[in-house]
Amino acid sequence: MHPTAERFAEAANERHGVDVDVHEFEAGTKTAAAAAEAIGCDVAQIASSLVFLADGDPVVVVTSGANRVSEGRLVDALSAGDGPTVDGSSPGAADVEMAGPDDVKAATGWSIGGVPPICHETDVPVLFDETLLDHATVWAAAGTPETVWPVDPATLVDLAGARVADVAD
Repeated sequence: MHPTAERFAEAANERHGVDVDVHEFEAGTKTAAAAAEAIGCDVAQIASSLVFLADGDPVVVVTSGANRVSEGRLVDALSAGDGPTVDGSSPGAADVEMAGPDDVKAATGWSIGGVPPICHETDVPVLFDETLLDHATVWAAAGTPETVWPVDPATLVDLAGARVADVAD
């Protein structure tokens, strides 16, 4: 197993008490389509962890590989009042944009293409695409662009401390 995926598996066990079943694919799982092809599942079962900056603060959005995140819906979800706060004071954001590689690494401790939905370096808020709940199993990154792990989506919501939201176009 790749050392970074091993680090993820150890972190998941230490922080959440779960043993993750890491699968490694030489061809890579960097994109949702590549992951689905390698795994042999529907692209909608890929739980992609994307990092956005909401008024400059990081937010992780775990979305279905079949969906594109709507920045407008993300702003609405962050403004819902009962969700995670972006800046530690009040919910909401006036502006959201995709985070760059340095911001992703600083917020999560992982590099783009391998960001898992749990075990982040900071206490970054996590929103969870509601369409992922339509599946019995979803596949999420396990720390590298070549590794993934299967998980029940409801369990993943709990592990990530995520809030389910309508964030897809």
